[in-house]
Amino acid sequence: MSRRQYDTAVSQVIVEHDVPCSARDGTVLRADVYRPRAAGRYPVLLCRTPYEKSSGFFAYDAPQLARLGYIVAVQDCRGRGASDGEYQWTYGFPGSAIEPLDGYDSVEWAATLEGSTGKVGMFGHSYSAGLAMGAAAEQPPSLAAIFPSGMTDTHSNMTHGVFETGRRLQWVFGMAADARRRAGDPFMPHRREAADEVWANVDRHKWIWQLPLASLPYEFASTLTPQLQRYFEEVHLDVWDFRPDHGRIKVPTATVTGWWDRLVNCINNFIGMSDLASTDLRADHRLMIGPWGHTSAEWHGHLGPRDYGAESTVIYHEAVAGWFDQHLKGMEPAQKERVSVFILNENRWVGFDSWPVEGAVPTPFFMDSQGKANGVSGDGTLVEMPVNSEPDRFTYDPRDPVMSLMAPDSQAAPRDQSPLDRRRDILVYQTAPLERDLLCIGPVKLHLWASSSAPDTDFTAKLIEVGPDGLAVNLSHAIKRARYRNGFDNPALLDSDAPVQYVIDMMPVGIRFRKGSRIRLDISSSDFPNFDRNHNTGKDYWTDDEFKVANQVVFHDANMPSHIELPVIPDL
Repeated sequence: MSRRQYDTAVSQVIVEHDVPCSARDGTVLRADVYRPRAAGRYPVLLCRTPYEKSSGFFAYDAPQLARLGYIVAVQDCRGRGASDGEYQWTYGFPGSAIEPLDGYDSVEWAATLEGSTGKVGMFGHSYSAGLAMGAAAEQPPSLAAIFPSGMTDTHSNMTHGVFETGRRLQWVFGMAADARRRAGDPFMPHRREAADEVWANVDRHKWIWQLPLASLPYEFASTLTPQLQRYFEEVHLDVWDFRPDHGRIKVPTATVTGWWDRLVNCINNFIGMSDLASTDLRADHRLMIGPWGHTSAEWHGHLGPRDYGAESTVIYHEAVAGWFDQHLKGMEPAQKERVSVFILNENRWVGFDSWPVEGAVPTPFFMDSQGKANGVSGDGTLVEMPVNSEPDRFTYDPRDPVMSLMAPDSQAAPRDQSPLDRRRDILVYQTAPLERDLLCIGPVKLHLWASSSAPDTDFTAKLIEVGPDGLAVNLSHAIKRARYRNGFDNPALLDSDAPVQYVIDMMPVGIRFRKGSRIRLDISSSDFPNFDRNHNTGKDYWTDDEFKVANQVVFHDANMPSHIELPVIPDL
């Protein structure tokens, strides 16, 4: 949208700032309310956020939605921005159970706004999506539907039990800006936008290498420091878990994510809610997966080196309006199929009734080599039948980790993998050029047999498409911390050099591998700062400042058949 179009939209809208809403305990929460300038009665759309209601994202989308015939309320959640109270940053911490109740109270307040029809929808992305789901689980009577995008079902399905150094430190640094302002701290910055700029240009290169992490100074996180410390200590736990809410959400829900969204496992919210819903409600739930990353401002298909065409672009506020036009205004549904996924390389949307999609066959591709799979020039291959070949070896030194190829905001993104080609601590296995197209839609699972000289270490995996032109682009990734191989509730250190089977759930895919392309699997032990470096010591990573080198072995023989399972569909 051009600046002129945006200005035209804003001219059609009236904005009221800091409109108060009293929560049940008397805490005042404040919202900016956007109204169509034309007189009339309108449904209300509510978004609750910890990211400052006046920031660019909300200031852009809210007037667009108001222009399309909605009263839009963007509210700072408790303890943030203009709202009163004390902030608790994640659902699992003491006191944070108040957020769903604040959401309930805010929905009922929104229903009484002047000019409201009494029908309310909640929308939001990432954190705000979680706030919408928490409120919906409390079943406020005026809530008619929700549009939560980019919020996974459990915390562990985002982190895999490993601290996301780059993204999480950036997030805390940005969140601390408002905390500094509220506390009157002299440390700067005090605005999130300014914090993001400082992080990108200065502080990122300083803090991601901090050791031990426990030594981060107070000025880094201000009054959020105690919560940051607790998060560090419990990163392997589900500090949020929406699974118990799935059966309590009784309104139509649109779950939206992208193939490169690190919170793509919000798909599990769709599955859980559908499984526990009535027949009618199940029919109203929707899932959309596009060729996107996490940020809702980037719902287009040119995040990386490949362009996935015009159909890949979905405008966020238009998608939100389309959903609520159906459920708050009684219009025809914008998405008729329950599941709509964008197929990479076909560059089109395809509809299904369920996820995982029917007809997908988990198909193994076995790792093979003559013991020299190190780097793209090695001899690693992926083959259709189990093999009996020599294991591969590499050395993992946390002082020299494999660096993540990621977006500037530390989010996962499609990237050309060639900068990592010459690293010897990446094992590369790839198919021969495909003789025919191969369509894959659904979950991806890795069965990896490996040993380590360390008492604890990590194994990382990356699924990559190598096009006929040789361009290698990541599709899916995952990490497994060895101590959690038996579950987060049953940590155990390794027996030195003993082979262990790791079963690793990777990010799902929706792609047609074209004839002449290759399917590639990279195995290593680091992906930093996408994930924190394992120090290989077996100690607490929050307080540990020691590094040890680990000697890693990956097996692929008759007794230890390492392989990746892809969801192959015969064809559509």
